[in-house]
Amino acid sequence: MRIRDWDKNLKIRLFGESVMNITFWMFFPFLSIYFSEEFGKEKAGLLLVLSQLFSVFANLLGGYSADRFGRKRMMVISSFAQGIAFIGFAFANSPWFTSPWISFFCFSAVGFFGSFYWPASQAMVADLVDEKERSHVFAIFYTSINIAVVLGPILGAIFYVHYRFELLLSAGLISITLAFILSKWTRETFLSAKATVKHENDRWYHFLLQQLKDYKIIIADKTFLLFIVAGVLVAQIFMQLDLLIPVYSKDVIENQTVFSLGNWNMKVNGEQGFGLILAENGLLVALLTVFVTKWMNGYKQRNVFIFSSLMYAVSIFLFGQSEWIWGLILAMAIFTIGELMVAGIQQTFISQLAPEEMRGQYFAAASLRYTFGRTIAPLSIPMTVWIGYQWTFVILTLLAVISAVLYGYMFHVYEKKVSSQNLP
Repeated sequence: MRIRDWDKNLKIRLFGESVMNITFWMFFPFLSIYFSEEFGKEKAGLLLVLSQLFSVFANLLGGYSADRFGRKRMMVISSFAQGIAFIGFAFANSPWFTSPWISFFCFSAVGFFGSFYWPASQAMVADLVDEKERSHVFAIFYTSINIAVVLGPILGAIFYVHYRFELLLSAGLISITLAFILSKWTRETFLSAKATVKHENDRWYHFLLQQLKDYKIIIADKTFLLFIVAGVLVAQIFMQLDLLIPVYSKDVIENQTVFSLGNWNMKVNGEQGFGLILAENGLLVALLTVFVTKWMNGYKQRNVFIFSSLMYAVSIFLFGQSEWIWGLILAMAIFTIGELMVAGIQQTFISQLAPEEMRGQYFAAASLRYTFGRTIAPLSIPMTVWIGYQWTFVILTLLAVISAVLYGYMFHVYEKKVSSQNLP
Protein backbone atom coordinates (compact mmCIF):
# COMPACT_ATOMS: atom_id res chain seq x y z
CA MET A 1 0.00 0.00 0.00
CA ARG A 2 1.72 3.17 -1.23
CA ILE A 3 1.57 6.39 0.77
CA ARG A 4 -0.19 8.18 -2.08
CA ASP A 5 -3.03 5.63 -1.74
CA TRP A 6 -3.46 6.32 1.97
CA ASP A 7 -6.50 8.00 3.45
CA LYS A 8 -6.04 11.78 3.81
CA ASN A 9 -6.15 11.46 7.61
CA LEU A 10 -3.06 9.27 7.58
CA LYS A 11 -1.12 11.46 5.14
CA ILE A 12 -1.74 14.55 7.28
CA ARG A 13 -0.77 12.70 10.43
CA LEU A 14 2.41 11.27 8.93
CA PHE A 15 3.67 14.72 7.96
CA GLY A 16 2.52 16.53 11.11
CA GLU A 17 3.71 13.88 13.55
CA SER A 18 7.07 13.57 11.77
CA VAL A 19 7.77 17.28 12.31
CA MET A 20 6.57 17.01 15.90
CA ASN A 21 8.76 13.97 16.57
CA ILE A 22 11.89 15.62 15.20
CA THR A 23 11.29 18.64 17.44
CA PHE A 24 10.56 16.40 20.44
CA TRP A 25 13.76 14.38 20.01
CA MET A 26 15.78 17.60 19.83
CA PHE A 27 15.35 18.05 23.58
CA PHE A 28 13.86 14.89 25.15
CA PRO A 29 17.12 12.87 25.38
CA PHE A 30 18.78 15.69 27.32
CA LEU A 31 16.09 16.09 30.00
CA SER A 32 17.47 13.48 32.38
CA ILE A 33 20.68 15.53 32.36
CA TYR A 34 18.72 18.72 33.01
CA PHE A 35 16.71 17.30 35.93
CA SER A 36 19.78 15.60 37.43
CA GLU A 37 21.62 18.91 37.44
CA GLU A 38 18.68 20.84 38.88
CA PHE A 39 17.40 18.39 41.51
CA GLY A 40 20.31 16.03 42.02
CA LYS A 41 20.38 12.48 40.68
CA GLU A 42 18.50 10.92 43.60
CA LYS A 43 15.51 13.24 43.53
CA ALA A 44 15.49 13.40 39.71
CA GLY A 45 15.17 9.62 39.41
CA LEU A 46 12.25 9.46 41.86
CA LEU A 47 10.50 12.37 40.11
CA LEU A 48 10.88 10.66 36.74
CA VAL A 49 9.29 7.51 38.20
CA LEU A 50 6.34 9.62 39.35
CA SER A 51 6.08 11.23 35.91
CA GLN A 52 5.95 7.82 34.22
CA LEU A 53 3.20 6.65 36.56
CA PHE A 54 1.05 9.53 35.31
CA SER A 55 1.82 8.53 31.72
CA VAL A 56 0.81 4.91 32.36
CA PHE A 57 -2.52 6.10 33.76
CA ALA A 58 -2.96 8.44 30.77
CA ASN A 59 -2.39 5.59 28.33
CA LEU A 60 -5.15 3.49 29.89
CA LEU A 61 -7.54 6.43 30.15
CA GLY A 62 -6.69 7.50 26.59
CA GLY A 63 -7.80 4.13 25.24
CA TYR A 64 -11.11 4.39 27.04
CA SER A 65 -11.65 7.98 25.87
CA ALA A 66 -10.82 7.14 22.24
CA ASP A 67 -13.52 4.46 22.27
CA ARG A 68 -16.10 6.67 23.96
CA PHE A 69 -15.51 10.16 22.54
CA GLY A 70 -13.79 9.44 19.23
CA ARG A 71 -10.26 9.31 17.84
CA LYS A 72 -10.10 12.75 16.27
CA ARG A 73 -11.43 14.59 19.31
CA MET A 74 -8.92 12.97 21.66
CA MET A 75 -6.01 13.62 19.28
CA VAL A 76 -6.95 17.28 18.87
CA ILE A 77 -7.38 17.82 22.62
CA SER A 78 -4.10 16.00 23.37
CA SER A 79 -2.10 17.96 20.77
CA PHE A 80 -3.45 21.31 21.95
CA ALA A 81 -2.88 20.50 25.64
CA GLN A 82 0.61 19.23 24.87
CA GLY A 83 1.34 22.50 23.04
CA ILE A 84 0.29 24.53 26.09
CA ALA A 85 2.52 22.37 28.29
CA PHE A 86 5.46 22.92 25.93
CA ILE A 87 4.95 26.69 26.04
CA GLY A 88 4.86 26.59 29.85
CA PHE A 89 8.04 24.50 29.75
CA ALA A 90 9.64 27.13 27.49
CA PHE A 91 8.81 30.06 29.76
CA ALA A 92 10.14 28.14 32.76
CA ASN A 93 13.48 28.12 30.88
CA SER A 94 13.33 31.62 29.44
CA PRO A 95 15.80 34.52 29.65
CA TRP A 96 13.42 36.20 32.12
CA PHE A 97 12.40 33.36 34.39
CA THR A 98 13.63 29.87 35.32
CA SER A 99 11.92 27.26 37.49
CA PRO A 100 12.97 23.58 37.59
CA TRP A 101 9.73 22.63 39.38
CA ILE A 102 7.49 24.26 36.78
CA SER A 103 9.70 22.63 34.14
CA PHE A 104 9.10 19.22 35.71
CA PHE A 105 5.35 19.82 35.96
CA CYS A 106 5.19 20.86 32.30
CA PHE A 107 7.38 17.92 31.23
CA SER A 108 5.04 15.55 33.09
CA ALA A 109 2.06 17.19 31.35
CA VAL A 110 3.77 16.72 27.97
CA GLY A 111 4.26 13.02 28.75
CA PHE A 112 0.70 12.66 30.06
CA PHE A 113 -0.94 14.12 26.96
CA GLY A 114 1.48 12.29 24.67
CA SER A 115 0.37 9.01 26.24
CA PHE A 116 -3.25 10.16 26.00
CA TYR A 117 -2.77 10.78 22.25
CA TRP A 118 -1.21 7.41 21.46
CA PRO A 119 -4.20 4.99 21.78
CA ALA A 120 -6.44 7.19 19.61
CA SER A 121 -3.64 7.48 17.06
CA GLN A 122 -3.22 3.70 16.82
CA ALA A 123 -6.97 3.10 16.76
CA MET A 124 -7.40 5.52 13.83
CA VAL A 125 -4.99 3.44 11.75
CA ALA A 126 -6.99 0.30 12.56
CA ASP A 127 -10.21 2.15 11.61
CA LEU A 128 -8.90 3.20 8.20
CA VAL A 129 -6.63 0.39 7.01
CA ASP A 130 -7.48 -3.19 6.09
CA GLU A 131 -5.96 -5.76 8.41
CA LYS A 132 -3.58 -7.13 5.77
CA GLU A 133 -2.12 -3.65 5.18
CA ARG A 134 -1.87 -2.45 8.78
CA SER A 135 1.59 -3.80 9.53
CA HIS A 136 2.95 -1.93 6.52
CA VAL A 137 1.33 1.35 7.58
CA PHE A 138 2.48 0.97 11.18
CA ALA A 139 6.00 0.22 9.88
CA ILE A 140 6.09 3.50 7.96
CA PHE A 141 5.03 5.47 11.04
CA TYR A 142 7.66 3.54 13.03
CA THR A 143 10.31 4.40 10.42
CA SER A 144 9.37 8.08 10.61
CA ILE A 145 9.93 7.97 14.37
CA ASN A 146 13.38 6.45 13.87
CA ILE A 147 14.28 9.13 11.34
CA ALA A 148 13.33 11.66 14.03
CA VAL A 149 15.54 9.79 16.51
CA VAL A 150 18.44 10.20 14.06
CA LEU A 151 17.92 13.87 13.18
CA GLY A 152 16.56 15.15 16.49
CA PRO A 153 19.54 14.53 18.80
CA ILE A 154 22.01 15.85 16.20
CA LEU A 155 20.07 19.10 15.91
CA GLY A 156 19.37 19.10 19.64
CA ALA A 157 23.07 18.97 20.47
CA ILE A 158 23.17 22.47 18.94
CA PHE A 159 19.76 24.00 19.59
CA TYR A 160 18.99 22.53 23.04
CA VAL A 161 22.30 23.67 24.46
CA HIS A 162 22.26 27.19 23.00
CA TYR A 163 18.58 27.94 22.21
CA ARG A 164 16.57 25.99 24.77
CA PHE A 165 13.79 28.57 25.18
CA GLU A 166 13.31 28.98 21.44
CA LEU A 167 13.32 25.20 20.90
CA LEU A 168 10.68 24.49 23.55
CA LEU A 169 8.54 27.41 22.36
CA SER A 170 8.75 26.07 18.79
CA ALA A 171 7.66 22.62 20.00
CA GLY A 172 4.61 24.20 21.65
CA LEU A 173 3.63 26.16 18.55
CA ILE A 174 4.12 23.10 16.30
CA SER A 175 1.94 20.98 18.59
CA ILE A 176 -0.84 23.59 18.64
CA THR A 177 -0.58 23.90 14.85
CA LEU A 178 -0.92 20.11 14.57
CA ALA A 179 -4.07 20.28 16.72
CA PHE A 180 -5.51 22.92 14.38
CA ILE A 181 -4.64 20.86 11.27
CA LEU A 182 -6.18 17.71 12.75
CA SER A 183 -9.31 19.64 13.67
CA LYS A 184 -9.64 21.36 10.29
CA TRP A 185 -8.58 18.76 7.73
CA THR A 186 -9.18 15.32 9.24
CA ARG A 187 -12.44 13.50 9.91
CA GLU A 188 -13.63 11.32 12.75
CA THR A 189 -13.11 7.61 12.01
CA PHE A 190 -14.90 6.13 15.02
CA LEU A 191 -18.48 5.75 13.84
CA SER A 192 -19.64 2.70 15.76
CA ALA A 193 -22.86 3.63 17.55
CA LYS A 194 -22.93 0.20 19.15
CA ALA A 195 -19.57 0.74 20.83
CA THR A 196 -20.63 4.22 21.96
CA VAL A 197 -23.78 2.83 23.59
CA LYS A 198 -21.70 0.14 25.25
CA HIS A 199 -19.73 2.78 27.14
CA GLU A 200 -22.54 5.27 27.57
CA ASN A 201 -23.32 4.45 31.18
CA ASP A 202 -19.79 3.46 32.16
CA ARG A 203 -17.74 5.64 34.44
CA TRP A 204 -14.12 6.34 33.48
CA TYR A 205 -12.71 4.01 36.14
CA HIS A 206 -14.78 1.04 34.92
CA PHE A 207 -12.45 0.76 31.94
CA LEU A 208 -9.39 0.73 34.19
CA LEU A 209 -10.90 -1.99 36.39
CA GLN A 210 -11.70 -4.07 33.31
CA GLN A 211 -8.11 -3.69 32.12
CA LEU A 212 -6.84 -4.99 35.45
CA LYS A 213 -9.21 -7.97 35.26
CA ASP A 214 -7.93 -8.79 31.78
CA TYR A 215 -4.37 -8.98 33.08
CA LYS A 216 -5.30 -12.02 35.18
CA ILE A 217 -4.42 -14.10 32.10
CA ILE A 218 -0.77 -13.49 32.97
CA ILE A 219 -0.80 -15.70 36.07
CA ALA A 220 -2.92 -18.33 34.27
CA ASP A 221 -0.26 -18.94 31.60
CA LYS A 222 3.17 -19.78 33.04
CA THR A 223 4.96 -19.32 29.71
CA PHE A 224 3.42 -15.90 29.23
CA LEU A 225 4.23 -14.88 32.81
CA LEU A 226 7.90 -15.74 32.23
CA PHE A 227 7.80 -13.78 28.97
CA ILE A 228 6.50 -10.71 30.82
CA VAL A 229 9.01 -10.94 33.69
CA ALA A 230 11.96 -11.44 31.35
CA GLY A 231 10.65 -8.60 29.17
CA VAL A 232 10.47 -6.22 32.13
CA LEU A 233 14.12 -6.97 32.95
CA VAL A 234 15.15 -6.31 29.35
CA ALA A 235 13.09 -3.12 29.35
CA GLN A 236 15.25 -1.89 32.25
CA ILE A 237 18.21 -1.97 29.90
CA PHE A 238 16.46 -0.45 26.90
CA MET A 239 15.00 2.44 28.88
CA GLN A 240 18.46 3.50 30.06
CA LEU A 241 19.01 4.88 26.57
CA ASP A 242 16.98 7.92 27.65
CA LEU A 243 17.83 7.90 31.37
CA LEU A 244 21.18 6.68 32.70
CA ILE A 245 23.24 6.84 29.51
CA PRO A 246 22.74 10.58 28.87
CA VAL A 247 23.61 11.41 32.50
CA TYR A 248 26.68 9.17 32.35
CA SER A 249 27.78 10.66 29.02
CA LYS A 250 27.45 14.17 30.44
CA ASP A 251 29.71 13.25 33.37
CA VAL A 252 32.47 11.37 31.49
CA ILE A 253 32.74 13.03 28.07
CA GLU A 254 34.47 16.38 28.08
CA ASN A 255 35.77 17.94 24.88
CA GLN A 256 36.81 14.61 23.32
CA THR A 257 37.97 14.29 19.71
CA VAL A 258 35.67 12.19 17.54
CA PHE A 259 37.40 12.75 14.21
CA SER A 260 40.41 14.69 13.01
CA LEU A 261 41.63 15.65 9.55
CA GLY A 262 44.87 17.56 9.39
CA ASN A 263 44.56 20.54 11.68
CA TRP A 264 40.77 20.20 11.92
CA ASN A 265 39.30 18.30 14.88
CA MET A 266 35.68 17.41 15.60
CA LYS A 267 35.24 17.58 19.37
CA VAL A 268 32.18 16.84 21.48
CA ASN A 269 31.15 17.44 25.07
CA GLY A 270 28.83 15.21 27.10
CA GLU A 271 25.50 16.35 25.65
CA GLN A 272 26.81 16.39 22.08
CA GLY A 273 28.42 12.98 22.57
CA PHE A 274 25.15 11.53 23.78
CA GLY A 275 23.33 13.10 20.83
CA LEU A 276 25.84 11.37 18.56
CA ILE A 277 25.38 7.88 20.01
CA LEU A 278 21.59 8.25 20.13
CA ALA A 279 21.60 9.28 16.48
CA GLU A 280 23.76 6.20 15.81
CA ASN A 281 21.07 4.03 17.39
CA GLY A 282 18.30 5.59 15.33
CA LEU A 283 20.32 5.33 12.10
CA LEU A 284 21.17 1.66 12.66
CA VAL A 285 17.54 0.87 13.49
CA ALA A 286 16.33 2.63 10.32
CA LEU A 287 18.93 0.89 8.13
CA LEU A 288 19.12 -2.61 9.59
CA THR A 289 15.68 -3.53 10.99
CA VAL A 290 14.52 -5.42 7.89
CA PHE A 291 17.90 -7.10 7.32
CA VAL A 292 18.37 -8.26 10.92
CA THR A 293 14.75 -9.46 11.15
CA LYS A 294 15.20 -11.63 8.04
CA TRP A 295 18.52 -12.87 9.40
CA MET A 296 17.00 -13.85 12.75
CA ASN A 297 14.20 -15.78 11.05
CA GLY A 298 16.80 -18.43 10.20
CA TYR A 299 17.44 -19.23 13.88
CA LYS A 300 15.41 -20.83 16.66
CA GLN A 301 13.36 -18.33 18.65
CA ARG A 302 14.90 -19.60 21.89
CA ASN A 303 18.41 -18.71 20.72
CA VAL A 304 17.38 -15.31 19.38
CA PHE A 305 15.75 -14.23 22.66
CA ILE A 306 18.65 -15.50 24.76
CA PHE A 307 21.40 -13.95 22.65
CA SER A 308 19.52 -10.65 22.40
CA SER A 309 19.54 -10.41 26.21
CA LEU A 310 23.22 -11.33 26.29
CA MET A 311 23.98 -8.62 23.71
CA TYR A 312 22.22 -6.14 25.99
CA ALA A 313 24.33 -7.42 28.90
CA VAL A 314 27.60 -6.97 26.98
CA SER A 315 26.63 -3.51 25.74
CA ILE A 316 25.51 -2.11 29.10
CA PHE A 317 28.67 -3.50 30.75
CA LEU A 318 30.83 -1.81 28.09
CA PHE A 319 28.99 1.48 28.66
CA GLY A 320 30.01 1.37 32.30
CA GLN A 321 33.64 0.54 31.50
CA SER A 322 34.26 3.26 28.92
CA GLU A 323 34.78 6.99 29.27
CA TRP A 324 35.96 7.28 25.65
CA ILE A 325 33.49 8.40 23.00
CA TRP A 326 34.48 5.63 20.58
CA GLY A 327 34.04 3.06 23.34
CA LEU A 328 30.49 4.36 23.85
CA ILE A 329 29.88 4.25 20.08
CA LEU A 330 30.95 0.57 20.05
CA ALA A 331 28.71 -0.19 23.03
CA MET A 332 25.78 1.47 21.29
CA ALA A 333 26.32 -0.64 18.15
CA ILE A 334 26.13 -3.83 20.23
CA PHE A 335 23.11 -2.43 22.12
CA THR A 336 21.28 -1.77 18.85
CA ILE A 337 21.97 -5.25 17.46
CA GLY A 338 20.48 -6.69 20.65
CA GLU A 339 17.43 -4.48 20.15
CA LEU A 340 16.95 -5.46 16.51
CA MET A 341 17.39 -9.21 17.04
CA VAL A 342 13.95 -9.50 18.67
CA ALA A 343 12.22 -6.56 16.98
CA GLY A 344 10.53 -8.77 14.40
CA ILE A 345 9.78 -11.93 16.37
CA GLN A 346 8.27 -10.73 19.66
CA GLN A 347 4.81 -10.09 18.23
CA THR A 348 4.93 -13.41 16.37
CA PHE A 349 5.76 -15.28 19.57
CA ILE A 350 2.90 -13.58 21.44
CA SER A 351 0.46 -14.64 18.71
CA GLN A 352 1.76 -18.22 19.05
CA LEU A 353 1.07 -18.20 22.78
CA ALA A 354 -2.37 -16.62 22.57
CA PRO A 355 -5.57 -18.59 21.95
CA GLU A 356 -7.29 -17.04 18.96
CA GLU A 357 -10.27 -15.81 20.99
CA MET A 358 -7.92 -14.09 23.50
CA ARG A 359 -5.34 -12.65 21.14
CA GLY A 360 -6.29 -9.03 21.81
CA GLN A 361 -5.99 -9.53 25.57
CA TYR A 362 -2.61 -11.17 25.20
CA PHE A 363 -1.24 -8.32 23.13
CA ALA A 364 -2.61 -5.78 25.60
CA ALA A 365 -1.11 -7.63 28.55
CA ALA A 366 2.23 -7.99 26.73
CA SER A 367 2.56 -4.20 26.78
CA LEU A 368 3.08 -4.52 30.55
CA ARG A 369 6.73 -5.25 29.76
CA TYR A 370 7.17 -1.63 28.74
CA THR A 371 4.67 -0.22 31.23
CA PHE A 372 6.46 -1.66 34.25
CA GLY A 373 9.87 -1.18 32.70
CA ARG A 374 9.28 2.49 31.92
CA THR A 375 7.95 3.11 35.42
CA ILE A 376 10.83 1.69 37.46
CA ALA A 377 13.76 2.30 35.06
CA PRO A 378 14.42 5.87 36.34
CA LEU A 379 15.57 4.37 39.65
CA SER A 380 18.94 3.79 37.95
CA ILE A 381 19.69 7.52 38.30
CA PRO A 382 19.52 7.70 42.12
CA MET A 383 21.32 4.33 42.21
CA THR A 384 24.40 6.09 40.82
CA VAL A 385 24.37 8.24 43.97
CA TRP A 386 23.80 5.33 46.33
CA ILE A 387 26.30 2.84 44.84
CA GLY A 388 28.13 4.66 42.02
CA TYR A 389 28.14 4.28 38.23
CA GLN A 390 30.19 1.07 38.11
CA TRP A 391 27.93 -0.95 40.39
CA THR A 392 24.81 0.47 38.74
CA PHE A 393 25.98 -0.77 35.35
CA VAL A 394 26.97 -4.12 36.88
CA ILE A 395 23.46 -4.56 38.34
CA LEU A 396 21.89 -3.71 34.97
CA THR A 397 24.23 -6.24 33.35
CA LEU A 398 23.07 -8.91 35.81
CA LEU A 399 19.42 -8.09 35.07
CA ALA A 400 20.07 -8.69 31.36
CA VAL A 401 21.79 -12.01 32.12
CA ILE A 402 18.88 -13.07 34.36
CA SER A 403 16.46 -12.25 31.53
CA ALA A 404 18.45 -14.57 29.25
CA VAL A 405 18.14 -17.37 31.84
CA LEU A 406 14.39 -16.73 32.16
CA TYR A 407 13.94 -16.83 28.39
CA GLY A 408 15.74 -20.18 28.32
CA TYR A 409 13.49 -21.56 31.05
CA MET A 410 10.42 -20.04 29.33
CA PHE A 411 11.12 -21.98 26.14
CA HIS A 412 11.70 -25.15 28.16
CA VAL A 413 8.21 -24.73 29.67
CA TYR A 414 6.70 -23.79 26.31
CA GLU A 415 8.20 -26.72 24.41
CA LYS A 416 7.14 -29.12 27.16
CA LYS A 417 3.58 -27.77 26.94
CA VAL A 418 3.52 -28.08 23.13
CA SER A 419 4.84 -31.64 23.31
CA SER A 420 2.16 -32.67 25.80
CA GLN A 421 -0.55 -31.16 23.59
CA ASN A 422 0.71 -33.14 20.58
CA LEU A 423 0.60 -36.46 22.40
CA PRO A 424 -2.19 -38.78 21.18
